Amino acid sequence: MSVTPNRQLFLRHIAQTSPAPIGIEMKKAAGIHLWDIEGKEYVDLISGFSVCNIGHSHPAVVKAVQEQAAEYMHLIVYGEFIEAPQVGYAKMLTDHLPASLNCVYFTNSGAEATEGAMKLAKRVTGRTRVIAANKAYHGSTQGALSMMGDEYWRNAFRPLLPDIDHLDYNSQALIDAIDRNTACVFLETIQAESGIVKPDTAWIQAVRKKCTEQGALLVLDEIQAGFGRTGSLWAFEQLDLLPDILLLGKALGGGMPLGAFIADQSLMQQLTHDPVLGHITTFGGHPVSCAAGKAAMEVLLAGKYIEQVKQKEAILKRVLQHPAIIDARTAGLWMSLQFKTAELNQAIVHACVKNGLITDWFVFAPDRLRIAPPLIITAEELKEVCDRIVYSIQSVVK
Repeated sequence: MSVTPNRQLFLRHIAQTSPAPIGIEMKKAAGIHLWDIEGKEYVDLISGFSVCNIGHSHPAVVKAVQEQAAEYMHLIVYGEFIEAPQVGYAKMLTDHLPASLNCVYFTNSGAEATEGAMKLAKRVTGRTRVIAANKAYHGSTQGALSMMGDEYWRNAFRPLLPDIDHLDYNSQALIDAIDRNTACVFLETIQAESGIVKPDTAWIQAVRKKCTEQGALLVLDEIQAGFGRTGSLWAFEQLDLLPDILLLGKALGGGMPLGAFIADQSLMQQLTHDPVLGHITTFGGHPVSCAAGKAAMEVLLAGKYIEQVKQKEAILKRVLQHPAIIDARTAGLWMSLQFKTAELNQAIVHACVKNGLITDWFVFAPDRLRIAPPLIITAEELKEVCDRIVYSIQSVVK
């Protein structure tokens, strides 16, 4: 990897999030591919962390961004002016959601959607207690961090929000903990950063039932799982239940920054009084981001990408076989491969990058390799990529 002036400036002036960033200087992205400044081509196997479900720089999204930027960008604090990109995208989202999820609050990111949903649940119920799952990830802001399911990540930033209980995903203990003091239960529909953990259907339905009985709200986080990743537009559709609040982000913006929490209007209206401006954001629902997100969702729905997810999941399962893989989990076009140690996984990640594949690990599962390519990847491309992953594993394990 060559040392460029931008690399030096990156390390000097851009706040770093780890001691060893990937550090590749990219020049272009289109479809499933990225190109660095030296012209090397990579396949993006993590979709910008589940942002680019329809790939990078889709012409329809680029056109929507350009046209909206030419009309207007930021005008005023969110929620005051009627802005067609916001209205149009909110209508499209709610048209593809159950009737009770009919009111959208746009934010800048998934983490901010988490923060807004926490506030909404407390406002609606008049309660303060929140139940979250161990090994859960809902963002890194203070409120979201308070729900993060691992003390290693929380400890350095205490004190955090009080009255938050962490219990195991898929456990009876979590169900038993829901009581009349509980404002809400936050769950990922599929736990992402623990290495793709699905809920037992009977268990999550029992969580829904207990929330209803105790007057607590069920908040489902589909920030990573949404927009077709698991084989249906929303992962909760496969579980025969409804959340009270739905969290969206990542793919929501089609590559632009955007998040949202969605609930029934009767709940959301409670943020308008006592106090007024119960939740407010300057840039949430930015018109260019909404235009991009709407265009991306139109592309997703017009194609057969979601219909093909299960077929592509089968390719992942069939081709990604190697003695060094000790466990594999999938949820649609989303996979984690477990290796003996985190160190071995890191070596394989680096081998993949060397072989033109962008992969990564999971926050709570550093011994697992992340695979989540854009949904537009063809079956032929996916098979070739899987062969390259196996080759990369073999080059390390030998």
